[in-house]
Amino acid sequence: MATNGTNGAHQPVVRPLKPGIYAPIPTFFLPETEDLDLQTLEKHVIRAAQAGVGPLLAGSMGEAHHLSHSERVAMIKAVRRALDNSGLTEVPIIVGTGAGSTRESLELCNEAADAGADYGIAITSGYFAGALDKRALKAFYTEIAAKSPIPIIVYNYPGASGGIDLDSDLLTELAAECPNLCGVKLTCGNVGKLTRICATVSDPSFSSLHPRKNAAAPFLVLGGFIDFLIPAAYANGHGAITGLANVAPYACTRLFQLAEKSKSDSSVLPEAQRLQGIIARADYTIAKYSIAGTKYLLEKLYGYGGVPRKPLLGMLEEKKEEIWAHPHTQDLVKLERECAGKSA
Repeated sequence: MATNGTNGAHQPVVRPLKPGIYAPIPTFFLPETEDLDLQTLEKHVIRAAQAGVGPLLAGSMGEAHHLSHSERVAMIKAVRRALDNSGLTEVPIIVGTGAGSTRESLELCNEAADAGADYGIAITSGYFAGALDKRALKAFYTEIAAKSPIPIIVYNYPGASGGIDLDSDLLTELAAECPNLCGVKLTCGNVGKLTRICATVSDPSFSSLHPRKNAAAPFLVLGGFIDFLIPAAYANGHGAITGLANVAPYACTRLFQLAEKSKSDSSVLPEAQRLQGIIARADYTIAKYSIAGTKYLLEKLYGYGGVPRKPLLGMLEEKKEEIWAHPHTQDLVKLERECAGKSA
């Protein structure tokens, strides 16, 4: 079966985009030079994938803003090779392809496809936020979707795009009108917005009225945090792209499984709610420490992590103890070990 990136040609998507848990993977750097540490990247992606978590490269957690085009390509190729060599050939790779201009975003889409990516996720450029009205925002995603060789996820993250917050009406219009869009990540954390979008795109009639360009890429509505996964499941959402899945991949996938199962078997709902409480508190607490906090916890738990690329700095010593000793972190660590043990 042909895969993306083979012989330098754009190939059809062969790795379906499924509901579930995805992680925006941190980019790891060598301590002295800040060059890419591809070996650690490969190890981390395999660890997450074996727990059922799909990788998203060059996203916000991955410091996309600090990466060159060639570095993104090198990461995609390394991760695809590592997944295939580990027998994880069906795990898709999502790659951040948003940039300051539509033109550069499309360049990133083409480069990602050539390197072996299956899907792109494009954030709205926030540099000229004040000049981007609904017409400009719709044109941005419509053109990228029309011209990208791989399906595209809309990335709604007001905190990283000059406060731009795409509303449910625009997102629903885009979903209906752009067959190469395959989802939205809602890092606005707006459950009402998720509910409104799902009321349209998760309705059984949507796929027949608005078929996707690629049948393997349905339109998924994904939370950008995992602290509202159960409410999202009951609104017919499709999971989450969450930084917490880097730290606790087994716990996050277990929560998704229980949330889905609870819709047909109410006996598992109390256990799902127990996990949701632990994970929601940890998600809120750990997010306050940003990229450096997640990397420190990886270092503490798994022996790798390092620091971000400058100008971002690593954790102060007192902050390291603060995040590690926090009861929300410790509860998550205990839960992750419990879920990993059951999986094994």
